[in-house]
Amino acid sequence: MIFGMGPMELGIILLIVLVIFGPKNLPKIGSALGKTVKNVREGMEEGSSDSEPLTSAAEKDDALAQ
Repeated sequence: MIFGMGPMELGIILLIVLVIFGPKNLPKIGSALGKTVKNVREGMEEGSSDSEPLTSAAEKDDALAQ
């Protein structure tokens, strides 16, 4: 189950998307969605690695102040 949905719900959603966008546009939509997910993941990884040096820099400033 994905997001609490069973195979029947996922099939209905896929059918609706197919009817709305048509079979010719589905590869484009899938590609755009995949790129978006990749960029979000990279941004989250980048953000988590960026926040660590800021924390350590703030701790250094606190240590110098004491």
